[in-house]
Amino acid sequence: MASELPRSAASPEVGGDYKEPGHDDVDMGDTASAVPDRPAGWKYRARKIGPLNIPWYASPRFQLIMVSFVCFLCPGMFNALGGLGGGGKTDATLADNMNTALYSTFAVFGFFGGTFVNKLGVKGTLAFGGLGYCIYAISLLASVHADVGGFNIFAGALLGVCAGLLWTAQGTIMISYPKEGSKGKFFAIFWAIFNLGAVIGSLIPLGQNIHVTTNKTVGDGTYIAFIILMFVGACIALCLCNANDVIRPDGSKVVLMKHPSWQSEFIGLWETLRYQPLVVLLFPMFWSSNWFTTYQQNSVNGAHFDTRTKALNNLLYYLAQIVGAIVYGICMDITWVRRSVRARLSLGLLFVLTLAIWGGGYDYAKGYTRESSNTDPKKGPVDPNFTPTDWQTSGYAGPMFLYFFYGFYDSVWQAAVYWYMGALSNSGRRAANYVGFYKGIQSAGAAVIWSLDAHKISFMAEFASTWGLLLFSLICATPVIWFKVSDHVSVEADLVGTDETLADVLPEGHAEKTGIA
Repeated sequence: MASELPRSAASPEVGGDYKEPGHDDVDMGDTASAVPDRPAGWKYRARKIGPLNIPWYASPRFQLIMVSFVCFLCPGMFNALGGLGGGGKTDATLADNMNTALYSTFAVFGFFGGTFVNKLGVKGTLAFGGLGYCIYAISLLASVHADVGGFNIFAGALLGVCAGLLWTAQGTIMISYPKEGSKGKFFAIFWAIFNLGAVIGSLIPLGQNIHVTTNKTVGDGTYIAFIILMFVGACIALCLCNANDVIRPDGSKVVLMKHPSWQSEFIGLWETLRYQPLVVLLFPMFWSSNWFTTYQQNSVNGAHFDTRTKALNNLLYYLAQIVGAIVYGICMDITWVRRSVRARLSLGLLFVLTLAIWGGGYDYAKGYTRESSNTDPKKGPVDPNFTPTDWQTSGYAGPMFLYFFYGFYDSVWQAAVYWYMGALSNSGRRAANYVGFYKGIQSAGAAVIWSLDAHKISFMAEFASTWGLLLFSLICATPVIWFKVSDHVSVEADLVGTDETLADVLPEGHAEKTGIA
């Protein structure tokens, strides 16, 4: 039986919780007893169902879970479809061209996505963003039955616009809503739920192709299932709150512009760079963060395995993403290690993982080429000695674990990038711009590598460019991580460049407002 918890409670714990702002875990327990006065209304009523405490609707945790399920159903299903290689088709050329269009527009609208999110709000941008995924899947289904190349490219370009807005809004929620001591756990929760979408999505083609031991295009039912799920995700986005309604457990609000205009938000892009110019040294990490996806999906999974094994690999890849996100997210919120030290340790971990996992990948990549793994006479000579690898093939265990650790690496890399951005600022406005830079530059890199793959460069060239870029990115990022990630960012610093004041974002008696912290 559900019962309603009081909206407000005088809490002697608030000041105590805030003594170490960098290690505040109150976001993960949005209970009424930890909250100073909240406004009246259903959005701010916490509820209890048996032993379970349900946070108020406009709390960071509730909003994070909602946006996680939007991404579970939209980009999560898109990842499941793309992870089959070629968007589920044996010939990856169409998907390559669609993804080139996708990431070209994604690069533009992602880079400027912070402007749109700050002006229009997270709810509208997320809902509009979700619709693009449905249209993309519809175009792939249509391409199975007719030559609709123009529609396919349009769908790819439209999805780039939509995804740029969706991911900027999502990133803003994930890194600006929580307090500093909970950003790793917020990423872990989001990334686990988001990739659970890809895990479940991977079960659809696996179940439908369980007996398919050749490399073939997936059936209509697979595409239809993805289309329905993606549409549901877009509808859920309409139920979100906008950032100005969100109240954290300590009573503070997200730093925004009270009266944003298109002019102020475009100027805000420049102000974000001027506030922290060294953030440009993270741009190579942004560029690299989707570069390796093309190689993994098309040049490894799509090229070397039969249909049912591709689906199994895809499932394991996204399970590994969940594992990586949870492990990394929890470790990055360890309270007995200062945040600046955690940042440096995480950089060292990324160097080790890049050398170890991709070193194993190099050994595997030497074993085949684009030509030796071709099974389609339309794309060139077919090697009669090549048989796609099945999960019953002797020696499958090695490639299986390699692909699993590729997924683990992907989640750790993305987690690190988000955590570094979140460590530079707690401002919702600035976070939106950081995430916009990230998604825009990430997508520009993806557009380049998808285009190169469409032009059939060698698998080894794709691998070498990936490994080299990852190591170069870490070297470039070192000064930012070493010198600019501090143990705490003050509210005063986050308010720089906005039209808000301490009174707008902190409740009366808050520790940082009174100078106790």
